[in-house]
Amino acid sequence: MADCELDKRADGIALITLNRPERLNALGGDLLRLLGGHLLDCERDPAVRCVVLTGAGRAFCAGGDVQEMQRRNDGATDTAGTPANAIEFLDTQVRMLRETQLAVSHRLHTMGKPTVAVVNGVAVGAGFSLALACDLRLVGDRARFGTAFRNVGLSGDYGASYYLPRVIGAGRARELFFTAEIIDAERALELGIANRVFPQDTLLENALTFCATLAAGPTLAFQRMKENLNLAERATLEDVLSLEALNQRVGGMTADSREAVLAFNEKRQPNFRGS
Repeated sequence: MADCELDKRADGIALITLNRPERLNALGGDLLRLLGGHLLDCERDPAVRCVVLTGAGRAFCAGGDVQEMQRRNDGATDTAGTPANAIEFLDTQVRMLRETQLAVSHRLHTMGKPTVAVVNGVAVGAGFSLALACDLRLVGDRARFGTAFRNVGLSGDYGASYYLPRVIGAGRARELFFTAEIIDAERALELGIANRVFPQDTLLENALTFCATLAAGPTLAFQRMKENLNLAERATLEDVLSLEALNQRVGGMTADSREAVLAFNEKRQPNFRGS
């Protein structure tokens, strides 16, 4: 079995499963390379209209693989015999992490399709970051969340310091970073980390039903919504109003928009085709 698996369903959902259950789906082995490839595939495939990310077994993702962290630290110690070697080693490690973050976390956040994390268990460290990178988080009632970076003497990666303050506010985000407190599904819902909580035994069924409604929606409109919302995270109001004006008028020229107007006048549900 591969460390990360992709299932493209007939209803337009692409189900990506982190598949290292014996390691609580920690981000080691071949998982990140496969995940990045699957996300790129989904972004390019017009038949995929909603991307769902979940974990195999009893965890969503336990973050970085601590055993691999130890091997990397040992490599740094061995390599750092001279300043030149130490700098070269650091440069390589930083470049690799940047590339992986762009391929995974950035793509989850920016691809022009809804991305949904179905959190079936613990989501900590970089696993929490991946869940936050998605547009929505549907969680089981036994899910747990935490930054956890302080527990291994690290500051955080995969966008946690970008996403978390935007979801729960700066003060609460700093508290979760500094304390590494583990919060349950109910608290996650209160804070806005979770969008919906389902019973654990029916989580995937309920989540896929929910996501099927997204996959059946106006895909190009969702893409433009994400463009507007993502720009609003960093731009001025004037910039956002300008993009909204462009996307609104361009969107009005799509087949889906014309179908929606016709369906409204005919008092029926629209049949969106993502075009």
